[in-house]
Amino acid sequence: MTSTILLAGAGGAIGRRLAPLLLARGYRVAGTTRSLGRADELRDRGLEPIVVDVFDAESLAAAVLGVRPTVVIHQLTDLPHGLEPGRMAEAIARNARIRDGGTRNLVRAAVAAGTRRLVAQSIAWAYAPGPLPHAEADPLDVAAEGARAVSVGGVVALEGWTLNTPPLVGTVLRYGHIYGPGTGTEQADAPRLHVDAAAHAALLAIDGPPGIFNIAEPDSAIATEKARTVLGWDADFRVPT
Repeated sequence: MTSTILLAGAGGAIGRRLAPLLLARGYRVAGTTRSLGRADELRDRGLEPIVVDVFDAESLAAAVLGVRPTVVIHQLTDLPHGLEPGRMAEAIARNARIRDGGTRNLVRAAVAAGTRRLVAQSIAWAYAPGPLPHAEADPLDVAAEGARAVSVGGVVALEGWTLNTPPLVGTVLRYGHIYGPGTGTEQADAPRLHVDAAAHAALLAIDGPPGIFNIAEPDSAIATEKARTVLGWDADFRVPT
């Protein structure tokens, strides 16, 4: 029987690179979008489009129940294309809201639909100051202030919903700064991560051991050995063209 994947954020930069990998593995893939205008685009790419707002808990629950996915992959963000500096202050607050309230709604909908696995996108630059490189067991920067406090708070909420909502089995992927096709940039601050390698990590996480994984290119600040040895992840992976 073909397993169904719900790709939340299918129209985003990572979602667009991940979808063909999932389809190539033989999964049935349903993808969410907030835009009715993008539904045909998702359908043309081989996905079953679901037009829904993650903050509309009732509609989201009905949509997820209709699909009954075995796995939910959470790639939802609300960031400007190319991380345009003038728009980032507002975007940080919106993104934190998705990570908390949006993730809560998605998790509850998944549990109600009988989903067994949740893979969620987090970030690799939310660690508290301390010895480098930061490994997955290191504490997050919950004492941060200002905009960083908003961002870290959203991360803490997302990871809590993902990892602590039985019977869901949760995996958190702490991504570096994304660059590459569809991101609006070919450069990124460290820790950095190509969008295709981010998609690869999500694909591997479907059947890999649960838990937290740093997903970033080799860097003196972030330890990625766990992802490489446990998931078999490769920072040099690129989506075949």
